[in-house]
Amino acid sequence: MSNPDLHLASASPRRRDLLTALGLTFTYAGVDVDESPIPGEAVSEMVLRLATVKARTAFDSGDYTVPVLGADTVVVLEDRVFGKPQSKDEALCMLASLSGRAHEVLTGVALISNGDLQTAVSLTEVQFREIHPDEALAYWQSGEPAGKAGAYAVQGLGGIFVSAIHGSYSGVVGLPIYETAELLRGAGIQLPAIPDHR
Repeated sequence: MSNPDLHLASASPRRRDLLTALGLTFTYAGVDVDESPIPGEAVSEMVLRLATVKARTAFDSGDYTVPVLGADTVVVLEDRVFGKPQSKDEALCMLASLSGRAHEVLTGVALISNGDLQTAVSLTEVQFREIHPDEALAYWQSGEPAGKAGAYAVQGLGGIFVSAIHGSYSGVVGLPIYETAELLRGAGIQLPAIPDHR
């Protein structure tokens, strides 16, 4: 790709789709980092730390002349952090816990440009309707929950469980557009279709 706007330190198709929708050109590659929480660490600090680690890992391993973007998303229910389920049983347990309740989705975003780091965090409240165990099992068998924080994808089949969202829909998908656009503008990257009137 000639003259991309940035590099995305993620292989997530959802994040790629969101950046593409903004009209940006970019390269991308997943990074392998330890996503274990640090005891006593606030969730907002954790997602910012992991987003930053992903961006720095990509930046340090490549010869990038464009900004590098990292992101991390987690689901939180009463101080319990739900990452990506490692098994069917774990996914079904997550869905049962989320059933009929409100939870929070936090996404941290980090952008490294010319050696400078900018970060932002998005917090969204998501309300689930009641989920019957048979529905949860059928949903797992669809293959969608695997690899998704909280064992669901709001932009896919998992959207049928969501009765309300308060905050950033794109943040729940995995890359909050408002916060990301602000970081990009701060790094001198203008969204192609929107002139800068600041």
